[in-house]
Amino acid sequence: MHTETHTGLESPKGVWWKPAHATEKLWVTIAFAWCMVLFAMMPLWHWKGGQNPSGVRARTDPQSYYKRVNEMVAQYRVGEDKGIPIVAPPPGSDIYLAAMTFQWTPILKLQKGAQYTLHLSSLDVVHGFSLYPINVNFMVLPGYDYGLRVTPNESGDFRIICNEFCGIGHHTMVGRVIVEDPPAVTSSKSSTETSSPLAVALGGGR
Repeated sequence: MHTETHTGLESPKGVWWKPAHATEKLWVTIAFAWCMVLFAMMPLWHWKGGQNPSGVRARTDPQSYYKRVNEMVAQYRVGEDKGIPIVAPPPGSDIYLAAMTFQWTPILKLQKGAQYTLHLSSLDVVHGFSLYPINVNFMVLPGYDYGLRVTPNESGDFRIICNEFCGIGHHTMVGRVIVEDPPAVTSSKSSTETSSPLAVALGGGR
């Protein structure tokens, strides 16, 4: 009695496969078409879906970035809250927000409906930028300056939460973004004089 042995390297004898059935071909075609749809959705979602805001990214160092933050604070400072400066830059300007253990600085006071370029960078370790209660999340890395074009469309007092563990004081790392309605446009001199200094500053009087 002769017994044949096969190893995994030997091809089986005879016809061991059959052409794909029409149903199998249909499902393969549907799966391939759906993969192409998902692939096409990625760039479309970026430009039309509003999920990934377009911006700029550049290399920097903590010292240079913090210098820009301090220059902005010196130019647009309007107050202070618990030792953290409050700035009210005019619409259309570049605003710089720095993350450090365990705080965000400065506090930003923006105008509703105005466009700004928000710059984010860390001065020490990796942090996470999460604007509560709005679903906005970004990783903030040291050595990188992330510039995001933003237009606040809702007034209010929003909180910046660090969603990346950065140390023992991580839970205390809370910043603020204040968005105010644009000042009313008045034609009389007396009306302008009675408006608050903050409203005039936010109106881009520079």
